Amino acid sequence: MTQRELISFLGLVEPLKHRLRHAWGADGRQESVAEHSWRLALMAELLREEFPDTDMNRVVAMCLVHDFGEAVTGDIPAFFKTDAHEAAEDAAVEQLLSQLPEDVGGRLRDLFAEMEDMRTPEAKLWKALDNMEAVLTHNEAPLESWIELEYTENIRYGESTVAFSPWMQALKAELNADSARKIAEEGEKLENCP
Repeated sequence: MTQRELISFLGLVEPLKHRLRHAWGADGRQESVAEHSWRLALMAELLREEFPDTDMNRVVAMCLVHDFGEAVTGDIPAFFKTDAHEAAEDAAVEQLLSQLPEDVGGRLRDLFAEMEDMRTPEAKLWKALDNMEAVLTHNEAPLESWIELEYTENIRYGESTVAFSPWMQALKAELNADSARKIAEEGEKLENCP
């Protein structure tokens, strides 16, 4: 990859730095797609020892690129995403990858195919972490930023993706406890506000 090719491609995905997600941060502002991807990659890096038989470099790569399509389409929350949205995002990813040198684009196409198939330990871990990062972010956000369905969805979200790993199931249980506590404590405060 030449320096100019690198600069050009980074310009194509630059919108991820300011594309806002449905989720809000603890500081009361919407988070960007890039902020989500960064913390997701950090989660994978921090869990190397918990998953010693998993190629964590691949997982980190998945975390960094998984939302490339949103540079074009923007973020659509998982609970509102349709097959048409998925197809548009897939087309956006292909359009972006076609701008890369063939060796780099091909490697990333293979990575996206692996994520889509969800058969490898790496893809399973990436997807579970992606879901758990979203739950964690919601738990950190002010409750007034939640929409009604998130009161139940935050508890259910990612149950199936963590099923492959006792460690991830335990993480989900901890996050669920945090969600329930948040709803009980902050919900009571919201009800008592005039």
